[in-house]
Amino acid sequence: MHESNDAPASAEFDSLLPAARMDRRTFVTAVAAAGFAAAVQPVHASTLITTDSAGLSTGSAAIAVDGGALPVYFAHPAQDGKWPTVLVVQEIFGVHEHIRDVCRRLAKQGYLAIAPELYFRQGDPAKVDNVGAILEGIVSKVADAQVMADLDACAAWATSRGGDPARLGITGFCWGGRIAWLYAAHNPRLKAAVAWYGRLDGAPSENTPRHPLDVAAALHAPVLGLYGGQDQGIPLTDVEAMREALAAAGSRSEIVVFPDAPHAFHADYRPSYRKAAAEEGWQRLLAWFSAHLAA
Repeated sequence: MHESNDAPASAEFDSLLPAARMDRRTFVTAVAAAGFAAAVQPVHASTLITTDSAGLSTGSAAIAVDGGALPVYFAHPAQDGKWPTVLVVQEIFGVHEHIRDVCRRLAKQGYLAIAPELYFRQGDPAKVDNVGAILEGIVSKVADAQVMADLDACAAWATSRGGDPARLGITGFCWGGRIAWLYAAHNPRLKAAVAWYGRLDGAPSENTPRHPLDVAAALHAPVLGLYGGQDQGIPLTDVEAMREALAAAGSRSEIVVFPDAPHAFHADYRPSYRKAAAEEGWQRLLAWFSAHLAA
């Protein structure tokens, strides 16, 4: 597969700047810090892959958490059972149709999948029309500690929908990929994680005091990291540093790099989608969860 590394045209780049007219250097820094290539744009169209709800129980719910009621989307097999649970963590664009479809794909495989709206206190990305404004106005205000607590609440709530508390997993995409790594170091009951192109390193801040490289030796569960070799936001040097840190810690985690894939190669509703890498990554995810969340 051929991958273009061309920068976006000036007019297209300008359309990504927030209303406050963040300068280009600041914007590129912010985008890179979130693990994005500068050309990624929010798209609210339907996902290319459409998974129906036949044989599933799907819906929305609200979970009581600190600061309000956390909205979630869930999907699981319709028949009664004690299902392994997978928390599905959003990109910066929130819980849109692609994330809901991922939940249904997992439910078709026998999982209870839960996608929480982790920005519900800070704002709705679907109502913001450019990446810079989402990053500055919403994402930057979300504290890791808040996210960890919300995910804990989802894991506890899962038992009311037939989830097996002894078989808990997590997967996340981009922003959510970083969260998947962090949650593996947070929850000792977690059994497995799959992190799709999540940022691995960065400057600490009040809301994001640690990054995956900081917690590589503290993981409670094995993590499968899936990364693109052409990702302009996550340097391969960071990926190799994470591999080394995991090896030094004796971790059971693994990292797979798809050499020709860009950032967000699984996002089938965006131009970054790469079918072969996405399909292989998905099969690796299923095998990982099958191995680590077995009854």
